[in-house]
Amino acid sequence: MTPKEIHVVPHMHWDREWYFSTEESQILLVNNMDEIMAMLEQNPDYPAYVLDGQTAILEDYFAAKPENYNRVKRLVQTGRLKVGPWYTQTDEAIVGAESMTRNLLYGIKDSRKLGEPMMIGYVPDSFGQSAQTPMILNQFGIKRSLFWRGFSPLKGTNSSEFRWRSEDGSEVFAENFPLGYAIGKYLEDDAEILKPRMDKILATLDARANGNDELLPNGHDQMPIQQNIQAVIQLLNRLYPDRHFSLSTYERLFDELEKQQNVPIVEGEMLDGQYARVHRSIYSTRMDLKVYNTRIENKITNILEPLASLAQHFGIPYQHGLIELIWKELMKNHAHDSIGGCVSDKVNREIWGRYLVAEERVDMLIEFYKRKLTEAVKADGVSDKLTLFNLLPGRRERPVEATVTTKASGFTLKDAEGKEIPFTVIQRGTIDAGIIDRQIVAGGDYEPFNQFTIEFNWAHENVGYETLTIHPITQEVPVSGKEVTRVETAAYDITFEQNGTLTILDKDSNQTYRNVLNVENQADDGDEYDFSPLHGDKPVYSADLVNNAKIEITEFAQSYRATIEYTLSLPKSLAERGKKDSQLGTLAIKFNLMIPKNSRTIEITADLDNHIKDQRTRVLFPTNLISKQSIADNQFGKILRPVHDPAMVVWENQKWDERPDAIFPLLSYVSLTGAQTVSVLTGSSREYEIIGNDDTIALTLVRGVDWLGKSDLVRRPGRPSGIHAPTPDGEVLGELSLDFALRIDTVPFAQAGVAQSAKQYLTPVVAYNQIPFEAMHMNPPTVSLRSKGDLKLPLVKGTVQSTIKISEVGDRLLLRIFNPSDEALSLPAGIQQFDLAESPLPFAGKLLPNQVVTLGLEE
Repeated sequence: MTPKEIHVVPHMHWDREWYFSTEESQILLVNNMDEIMAMLEQNPDYPAYVLDGQTAILEDYFAAKPENYNRVKRLVQTGRLKVGPWYTQTDEAIVGAESMTRNLLYGIKDSRKLGEPMMIGYVPDSFGQSAQTPMILNQFGIKRSLFWRGFSPLKGTNSSEFRWRSEDGSEVFAENFPLGYAIGKYLEDDAEILKPRMDKILATLDARANGNDELLPNGHDQMPIQQNIQAVIQLLNRLYPDRHFSLSTYERLFDELEKQQNVPIVEGEMLDGQYARVHRSIYSTRMDLKVYNTRIENKITNILEPLASLAQHFGIPYQHGLIELIWKELMKNHAHDSIGGCVSDKVNREIWGRYLVAEERVDMLIEFYKRKLTEAVKADGVSDKLTLFNLLPGRRERPVEATVTTKASGFTLKDAEGKEIPFTVIQRGTIDAGIIDRQIVAGGDYEPFNQFTIEFNWAHENVGYETLTIHPITQEVPVSGKEVTRVETAAYDITFEQNGTLTILDKDSNQTYRNVLNVENQADDGDEYDFSPLHGDKPVYSADLVNNAKIEITEFAQSYRATIEYTLSLPKSLAERGKKDSQLGTLAIKFNLMIPKNSRTIEITADLDNHIKDQRTRVLFPTNLISKQSIADNQFGKILRPVHDPAMVVWENQKWDERPDAIFPLLSYVSLTGAQTVSVLTGSSREYEIIGNDDTIALTLVRGVDWLGKSDLVRRPGRPSGIHAPTPDGEVLGELSLDFALRIDTVPFAQAGVAQSAKQYLTPVVAYNQIPFEAMHMNPPTVSLRSKGDLKLPLVKGTVQSTIKISEVGDRLLLRIFNPSDEALSLPAGIQQFDLAESPLPFAGKLLPNQVVTLGLEE
């Protein structure tokens, strides 16, 4: 028989942060990089070294050693130093589609400044793999994938090599690390120690290999290059004469693997914890950071980039450099430990700081574009304007909310033809003049401005803007709602119960949904990686504890605004759970509801003030639909998941690394369906589970723990994940606000348009109020615009807009759309198509289910 070829690939897995800080990591990185380059430069027979598939670490290195840029470049150009294709080692569960796309876009871009990137979808430690990853990789020209976590024989094979296919037919040749990326770390040069270690490793590699080529990765977290590896390889070849060990590369490994015949085909996501832990409930760890990430992602893709593209269309430059800075700041938090929140409290504060920087840049750039466009609109004799921006094509008339700031007691709104626009004041307050422009108070005028939050109907089907004029009046405009005790809209009759829940009657289906917004709380004996129930503890429910919630309902012309408030008294910590006279703490909950009169989407904000430790809190949505599967979205598509993971019956006998509870990630929606469809849309939490009688959607609101890693959890037996380290900030005490929505459609999922509804929910109409004062001054715009302007985009029925942006090279307008349906959809003829890398594609007349395409519209 042909001797087995063992490919020893030197690498380092580089967590920029974990229980250690980015700063500590950078200091080690400078030392390691200098040693790596010396080894490569002084040993021409040493083939190559892998820099963990991410370019962010090179940014860290060059920040300290810019003088070594050309040394690194020479090694990359000669193929000795392997860089890219990612910017950071991305999570694939709860980061958005555009985040994964930009991670590759910028990682490949930065790699090509140095040479050629390693064109392998290399994610050695991410906590599970998205079913859409092969398609995303293919659209960047990547045909190979190498990962560790999430695979099991339930995928249909136990081979470590397989072809991994997305629903649209995209395919990568995949290699699964049978024992992880660190099995070859610190290989000993003592035969008596090395031989028994390697016997165990090789037995597993042999059992899972599909051919004669096997992988022995020689590296570990923050591990320096092994200086004596060539001597160790000589020893291995003496110890195992029936095998051949050699220093190799991942590319050479794949070249050999791809010669195999009858390679099995695998489809779907990788979220099984048989061979490696995927930490399915990590999606709610440090929920404050998770909420921050979701909010910023939505602002970039749903507001900033479409708005910047609209501005470019009207002659205001698209700021590529600033937008790239925002994305990179955000993606530094997308590595699995950082987005997972399984970090020390010190690192947690660093992550929070990056979110703060990213969101401030996003908000300020959004304000800049709104201001530039509004100031370019000429309104003779009128200094106060209100510009509305619609950034989602196909949107029909709906209530919009805007803020008007004026010194006057009241005002009227008029369109370009002078027609007065009726509006409702839903809130009124004042703002200090110095905040608006410090020059006002410098002149001695301390009189505050009035601020009005108003609501009115507005129709604008195209992406575009409309500028209204504001005319001050002396007559005071009051808040104009009326207090009511029940809600009736075109779709629903809603009763607010004294236990803090809702009873919703859907008029069209005559279905009644009870105990909506019931809150579940239970002990969490887990850590930052996993929720784990406490022995003997049972969940408690707000509907059973509350009997006199404070309820306020106000009816306005276009909507109802309501609040539900109550405080739960609960055992204050894990030690107090189960005691007869336990010490209590408080969890204050306030639900704020916006219920449009002509929409099926009920928008909800949950404001929490949490003083309970070691607990998980979820909000429940009964659906009246006993289901075997849920439907949730993933990157550029959707995925069907079992309500009960079939592996639950075998995981203990098969000695899985963790129990496969059906706790799953979502990005913007999760649905149960039958004759009707009930969906929870989210702009915050991205973790759900189907519970009760398989008919209730549970959305996690907050989870608090105070250990990075713990041993012997109910759901995760054995060693701790991470390390035993206290993380008191992981309790997420204090205030937290989450946004989500409920939608009931009276048709099955295939006809409900849930993905489109979620996109509309997450893409609000935004407004800019121009007044004669500005804290930051700019020169007048050089362009002149009409009061109304459109960016006409092709509407491809059934698709969902991912984003609108300007191409990285050139000034082409790009519209990215995907197909969330089960049927192929027709694409418009005559429009150039591009992949995610923004390279031209041949025309395809159809967009397949779960497929994404980028349309190039104008230059």
